[in-house]
Amino acid sequence: MSGALERTPLHLLLDRHPCVGDFLGALGLDAGDGQRPLGDWLRHLPDEELFDAGMAREQMLAHIQRLIGEVEDMARASRPLRSLTLLGGRDKSGQAENVELEVRAGEVVCIVGPTGSGKSRLLADIECLAQGDTPTGRRILLDGQPPGDERRYAPDRKLVAQLSQNMNFVVDLSVRDFITLHARCRMVADVEGMAEQVIACANGLTGEKFSPEVSVTQLSGGQTRALMIADAALLSASPVVLIDEIENAGVDRKRALRLLSGGDKIVLISTHDPLLALRGDRRLVIRNGGIAEVITTGDGERDNLERLETLDGLLMDVRDRLRRGLRIEDRLEWPH
Repeated sequence: MSGALERTPLHLLLDRHPCVGDFLGALGLDAGDGQRPLGDWLRHLPDEELFDAGMAREQMLAHIQRLIGEVEDMARASRPLRSLTLLGGRDKSGQAENVELEVRAGEVVCIVGPTGSGKSRLLADIECLAQGDTPTGRRILLDGQPPGDERRYAPDRKLVAQLSQNMNFVVDLSVRDFITLHARCRMVADVEGMAEQVIACANGLTGEKFSPEVSVTQLSGGQTRALMIADAALLSASPVVLIDEIENAGVDRKRALRLLSGGDKIVLISTHDPLLALRGDRRLVIRNGGIAEVITTGDGERDNLERLETLDGLLMDVRDRLRRGLRIEDRLEWPH
């Protein structure tokens, strides 16, 4: 590529790759009328300007080439993911799953099954974008195509964000500083505004609100999960979000699900909670380590969900009263 790059007129290069113009401008270098090829422009660049830039001509050419490649990689990684397809493998007995499931952006799929049935293994297969190289033999396609190694293993452009049951921070930053740092890494236009939005959203999901100035290491389990859900929904570039048992975190499940599904992300949730399972568009039933059934949530189930949500609201009210030290002595009126 370097030969073709050297022969490219500078004005075309700056037009196709604005990052090159930003780079030269940061070094105080003048591209002139831009009619010269890049290689010729570099050869005529005065030595004192190269000295001020701290680079030799060959280094500058290599840096420009690398910069173009990195920006193009970022652009490819940021293209919207329209679908994720799960190609079945085998269960613990070696029986084929016979499943080909396409999940489209904006969908929520719940994973249900007894403890130890293989729900977390399925999430792990999706998280690593398995290509028949895990114990289940499953394969994952992105927009109908197998992901290349650069998409599977790039640490700075992960396609899948996973929120596990146990999450701990290893940095001692305030919540504001932590989210602000992530926003800067994502190069959002309004860093402070985005940080405030994420924190406000997280406080709307958790029962006990927290200050933006508190250290992330001092957050409770529920507060940590709420912060990471808000971050994944509003700030993370990962188009796929995996959640393992959100019901155990004291998070407003209905609001969290609405938040995640409203951002054109592909969401898969492992759960034992009937309310969460029925809120999903579909649910995968796991038995003996394999996908035994794929169920689309029906109209009757949606009707029953409304009744269950009414009952859940009453239970949440009782829980809140107990947390505040109130007594529960009056007769409770349950819906019929």
